[in-house]
Amino acid sequence: MTENHAENLPEPIDLEARRARRDDAPQDTTRDAASDRDDSAGAVVPLSAGDVERMDTAYEVALDEDLTDDDPATGKVLVPVDVPGVAVPVQEGARQPIIPVHLLPGNLRGTISRALAQAGHVTLFHAVRSPWYGIKLAWFAGRGFTRLVRNQIRWWWVPGAETLHQKAADEKAFKEWSQIHRQVKATRAWRGGVLAAQNIGLAVSAPVALNMAPTAALLAAGAGAVGALAHYGRPAGQTLVGTAVVAPRFRKLNSDIVLRAYYAAGLGNPDKTDKQVNFGSTMSRDRSNTGTEVLIDLPWGLGWSDALKAREKIASGLDVHERQVFLSPDDSSSRRHKLFVADVDPLGIPAGRTDMLDCKRRSVWNPVRFGLDERGNVVWLSLPWFSVLVGAQPRKGKTFSARLIALHAALDPHVKLIIADGKNSPDWLAFRKVAHRIIFGEVPNVNDSDPIGHLLAALDEVLDHIVKVNDLLTTLPVEVCPNGTLTEELARDPRYPELRVWILVMEEFQKYFETEDQEVNKQIARKLSMIQAVGPSAGVWLLSSSQKPSGVGAGDVQRLFNRFRDNHTVRFALKCGNRDVSMAVLGGDAYSEGYDASTLPVGDKFKGVGYLYGATDATPTVRTFLADASDADKILTAARKQREALNLLTGEAAGEQIERASRDVLADILTVLGADTAAHWEAIAGRLAEQMPEQYDGTTPDAISAQARALKVPSRDVKRDGVNRKGARADDIRAAIERRNNINGA
Repeated sequence: MTENHAENLPEPIDLEARRARRDDAPQDTTRDAASDRDDSAGAVVPLSAGDVERMDTAYEVALDEDLTDDDPATGKVLVPVDVPGVAVPVQEGARQPIIPVHLLPGNLRGTISRALAQAGHVTLFHAVRSPWYGIKLAWFAGRGFTRLVRNQIRWWWVPGAETLHQKAADEKAFKEWSQIHRQVKATRAWRGGVLAAQNIGLAVSAPVALNMAPTAALLAAGAGAVGALAHYGRPAGQTLVGTAVVAPRFRKLNSDIVLRAYYAAGLGNPDKTDKQVNFGSTMSRDRSNTGTEVLIDLPWGLGWSDALKAREKIASGLDVHERQVFLSPDDSSSRRHKLFVADVDPLGIPAGRTDMLDCKRRSVWNPVRFGLDERGNVVWLSLPWFSVLVGAQPRKGKTFSARLIALHAALDPHVKLIIADGKNSPDWLAFRKVAHRIIFGEVPNVNDSDPIGHLLAALDEVLDHIVKVNDLLTTLPVEVCPNGTLTEELARDPRYPELRVWILVMEEFQKYFETEDQEVNKQIARKLSMIQAVGPSAGVWLLSSSQKPSGVGAGDVQRLFNRFRDNHTVRFALKCGNRDVSMAVLGGDAYSEGYDASTLPVGDKFKGVGYLYGATDATPTVRTFLADASDADKILTAARKQREALNLLTGEAAGEQIERASRDVLADILTVLGADTAAHWEAIAGRLAEQMPEQYDGTTPDAISAQARALKVPSRDVKRDGVNRKGARADDIRAAIERRNNINGA
């Protein structure tokens, strides 16, 4: 049996009709809630007009206020964004100086000196060449007289007359020819009379003037005549006197040149009003009178970073070198900056000699007067709590730059200097006058009989000093050491001689990571890394330099070398060979910011020029002050006298011999073994007593064997020279050192 489902469906509801009658049908508000609960799920429920109305508006909810309401009665009044009559705040314009900078009282003496020096040079230049000027004057005057006579003769002869005669003859115009001929004859006769009168007048007046006129008048007239004839006879393109001073090539900027440069660099579009570059000030010379500056307003949407990236293109548009263009941000707007164009390349101008030649005392707690930046401002370098890394190619000023900092420290008599010169050069020999410890080279030489041993002893001494300083600082009362850190007052307090500042100088430090003994390399690497990590807070500050800041060592040595190099807080990079070396010195962050020392200029006049990164928020290009070998010797002589006067001369400068603070039996045995793979205990004890008497004088084979076995070094049978006795093998010593280092977490 079939069931007709269509007949069972309820009648469809006409929502539109019911919505139209919603006002006539009252809303049912008396429905029993219980009846709702009786409704079966899924059943068709008849809807009233009120139900339909509520469903129709259930999801139409206003999320925001109607902001188009402009009714004062509701308190909602629309106001325009731009209110007319309201003044826009602007910055006050910079006022030009009433008196030019070069005429101020402080600069007047220098201005007069420069003017007199230039005048003297010009006078001497022309005085030396005066005989040649006389010969040229006579030649020019004779040439002028000849030219004058020739031109008068041509004038008398009527130039062009022959052409007119020939033209009339060619046209067979005999009447015109006769007329021209008569006119030419008359003109020549008249001009000949003029010239005759001129010559007769000169012939008569010249003898009379020579006999009657004063000598001064004759000389003046003669000089004037000669000068006039010389000027008239001067060949084109020649001058009587030469140029004593050649003006340098520089730009006097105007708005067209600047706009051309910025548009060429892609920083705007002159054809679009909202993309045009504008000026925020008038162009003027800077205070030092070394260049021209002006404020630039970039178009909307462009800012400081865009200008910085386009610096090279701006320089090209200005037709100057990039080193002559300097951009500096302005605090008033991100799209405004100051453009300064130097007359000459400032990096090619030497910074001059150091002011430390006055040999006066300095304080290591005060910044070092390191050099001049691109604008001629002094660059200061602070040493407290920092470690400084200097890197460059050979012969670019690396050692001179590092030595300049060390000289500043030497002039502070309360500072102890420890210097390790890995390249064993004469540059640091003069520091023997003041250095507490000084090491030369990596192998025995005339300046140092045991450089590696002395370096290890010096590093042990530094580490021991750090421990003592930290222990002492923890025991000082709060009123003496309020923050628990070293201060300048504590470092100079005679009650606490242990708290003096130590400066550790490592010249060509990579040499000490590449010795022939890998174990020694590891020892030095670990000690230096430890000093760098805990030394600055204890007043031990590092100054390192290297021409090979990467690719040193392998394994642990390479890891420790890179960590030691990268943990320097301040970096100074002079000219480097390539981008990778520059990144090794300055760090990867500096390269991403646009600082690449491999792009620094090349040439003798650019020695000592480099990037100083990490000292301040800025990264200036510094021209370091000069202190050559004779200057350094003079400064260090004065520094020694200062220390002697205060009784502060210590260490090797006071005649003390460097000693090992403690002994390391395993490392010492490995050292005396040298190239041998094994040795008897008798031979090891003898070598230790001979090579390290300060630690092993009087030692016995049994004592050395016992100490080694206590450190897990097995006593093995060793056959030497046909004799089989107990001894030690080098491999076992190295294994014991490795185990000890792993236990210590090195």
